[in-house]
Amino acid sequence: MAKKKNKRIETDGFVFSTNTDFEFQDEFSENDTLPNNQQKLIAKLEKKGRGGKTVTIVEGYVGTEEDLKDLAKILKNKCGTGGSVKDGEIVIQGDVRVKVVEVLQKDGYKVKKSGG
Repeated sequence: MAKKKNKRIETDGFVFSTNTDFEFQDEFSENDTLPNNQQKLIAKLEKKGRGGKTVTIVEGYVGTEEDLKDLAKILKNKCGTGGSVKDGEIVIQGDVRVKVVEVLQKDGYKVKKSGG
């Protein structure tokens, strides 16, 4: 059976409302993708839970799942390696942070390199 994904909405400390018709409005709807120059991405290195394999993770993307998959495809092609999109993050095989940062900056993204 497929697992259900829980979509977390950032509530900024909002806990409870007595209004029965209340619905929390998120700042960005799922259909909105921020322009490249407004995205604040983080490229980090991770080894834990991957059988000793190193991966580069790009997180912080605000936009649709389809746009995220398109960006992942571009990064995988430019780095010449495999990868995937999971839980709103792009996972690229290997330590290719430098190349990922260069590609993202050329496309106009604000990106920081994180990790050792």
